[in-house]
Amino acid sequence: MMEGFKRISRDLVAKGAIIDYYQDTMQIPNGNIAKWDLIDHKGAAAVVAVREDGKLLMVRQYRNALERETLEIPAGGLNGREEPTDQAAMRELQEETGYHTDHVELLTSIYTTVAFCNEKIDIYLARGLKDRGNQHLDEDEFINVEAYSVEELKQMIYDCRIQDAKTICGILTYASKYLSE
Repeated sequence: MMEGFKRISRDLVAKGAIIDYYQDTMQIPNGNIAKWDLIDHKGAAAVVAVREDGKLLMVRQYRNALERETLEIPAGGLNGREEPTDQAAMRELQEETGYHTDHVELLTSIYTTVAFCNEKIDIYLARGLKDRGNQHLDEDEFINVEAYSVEELKQMIYDCRIQDAKTICGILTYASKYLSE
């Protein structure tokens, strides 16, 4: 099925702080030439953080692309393609919530938008949370930390109040893997 696709060229259109935008010239199986967009992303990590009382830590923040606030699991981009995603998940947990942990467990990995973007997010589970200290936010980050039961979060997903893909995947994977009978 994949035979017959050939990249003829890849041209950088724009370089950004988080992503780079390329246009690929492709030869497709019928022999035609097509132009395909590609968003190149260095990767990200996210964390489903479970407090001792079973509630999940969530972060509420403004998202420019949606022009509104969202409720999400803590997450962030890798500092470089070589940064281990488990280390990035623990870093983001501490930076965004003030909590830290000594160990995370991989729950799942997702590609966010496979048609035109190679962003991969590894989603981890963090338990045994310690020391709710201060957040260490970037200069342009304004994040509120909130805690919810899994049932409350599942209902928000079903009511379309949580629409962020990594958050939905993380919560439902955690619930299915650890809370199902």
